[in-house]
Amino acid sequence: MLAAALWSGPGRWKASAVRELAALPAYARVFGLRGMPRAGEVQNLMHASHPDIPHWYLPSVGTDPGLQGTGVGSALLRQQLGDCDRLGQPAYLESSKAANVPFYERLGFRVISELRLPQDGPTLWPMWREPSPTTPPPSPSP
Repeated sequence: MLAAALWSGPGRWKASAVRELAALPAYARVFGLRGMPRAGEVQNLMHASHPDIPHWYLPSVGTDPGLQGTGVGSALLRQQLGDCDRLGQPAYLESSKAANVPFYERLGFRVISELRLPQDGPTLWPMWREPSPTTPPPSPSP
């Protein structure tokens, strides 16, 4: 696989209470019982800062390390962002790495805040992208 991106459509970024409850055992295995309160704090902080406006949400994207910097990730994201533009819908993500902010900025995203995660956790950069106006194809000549 060259690259992968997970997108959630408008109104679908937040898991239902039933899905959250079903995920608790997996969260406990990943974070351990002692880490669950901190994980909950992080989730609450991220949910509180998440925009209410309908948008496409990009929670995760990755490119094969050997292919980073070759344009594979950009091409993948541009495909969905083109759909966002055609639909007139914005996009949102949180960058967990300062070095990736310029990459997302080149795709039209802008930093809208900084989230400092609790207990000396890393900083996240929430980023928003308004849809770019698209030019409709020319009408056929009569």
